[in-house]
Amino acid sequence: MSEHRYEVEVVWSGATTDYRSYSRNHQLLTAGRPPILATSDPQFRGDPERWNPEQLLVASLSDCHMLWYLHLCATAGVVVTSYRDTALGVMDDERFRTVTLRPHITVTDAAMIDKAHGLHAEAHRRCFIANSVNFPVTHEATIVAE
Repeated sequence: MSEHRYEVEVVWSGATTDYRSYSRNHQLLTAGRPPILATSDPQFRGDPERWNPEQLLVASLSDCHMLWYLHLCATAGVVVTSYRDTALGVMDDERFRTVTLRPHITVTDAAMIDKAHGLHAEAHRRCFIANSVNFPVTHEATIVAE
């Protein structure tokens, strides 16, 4: 088994002189890519215009599933022309409880819809991110033909 490494730099500056006043804004950096402007969730004094770690986790699960799903569709002869996911992560005060992926997918032919539905289980099984979390990740796909 090969090893893959992903290095990300988290950069913050300011002064933590008071819990209420220090900035939660920071940047996520990696070589050759634009920075991601990040913060804490707004209920924890974060900037609502920046990404927070919770959103990034849900986005990572959705993105990983989509990339595997499109790969599997391409190799199975299912022609996808549109994929949009409105993923929802639910957590309590301590941890994520569930993430539900809700992709809306368009295929070129109605005859592909059943096969397209069936590929979600395999995409979930192969998703590296979903395999790394300890809470359920489910999907509720809607698939239509053009």
